[in-house]
Amino acid sequence: MLEGILRESIDKQTIKSLRRDGYLIANIYGKGAENIHCAFKKTEFVKFIKNKPSLKFKVKVGGKEHEVIIQDYQKDPVTSDLLHVDLRILNYGEASIFLVPVKTVGTPIGLKNKGVLIMSKRRIKVKCKPENLPEAITVDVSGLDVGNTVLVRELPALEGVTVRHPGSDAVVGVMKAK
Repeated sequence: MLEGILRESIDKQTIKSLRRDGYLIANIYGKGAENIHCAFKKTEFVKFIKNKPSLKFKVKVGGKEHEVIIQDYQKDPVTSDLLHVDLRILNYGEASIFLVPVKTVGTPIGLKNKGVLIMSKRRIKVKCKPENLPEAITVDVSGLDVGNTVLVRELPALEGVTVRHPGSDAVVGVMKAK
C-alpha cells in the first residue's frame, strides 16, 4: 500500500519546498467526499505505479485508507518529470466513467508486408461500476494486414461495461510504411 502525508497548506511556497524534498503533489477526491490535499514520495509512487497489478489501488493518507484510481496527472513539458497527480476515490455500486488501457495480442500479418502497427487509441473511455472495471481491453491484431483496422464497435463486449466512443473510431490498425 502506498502511504502519503497530508498537506496543511496549498500555497506555492509549500508546494515548491515539498517538490524540493522529493515529494509528488497529489489531490484525492470523490463524489460525496471532501478533497484531500496530500503528497507522496515521488520515487516510491512511480515504483508502485509501474508495478501495480490493477487500475485500482489503495493509498493511506492521514491514517485513513482509500481505494482510488489515477484520474489525471501533469508532467513537466521539457523534462517529462511527474509534477502532480489526481486520484479519484471509487464509489462501489455507482457507475462512473473510466479510461481503460488497450492491449494488443499477436503479430499482425501486415508487418511482414512492410506495414507498421498504429495505435490510434491507447485508452478507451468506458462507463461502468468499479466492481466491473476491466484491467485492460485486449485486441487480437494477428489477422490485420496492411490497410486493416479494428474499430471501437469491433471490440469484445464486456459485461456491465459501456464504451463511450463512437463505433466508427479506429482503435488499432496496420498502415503501409513510407
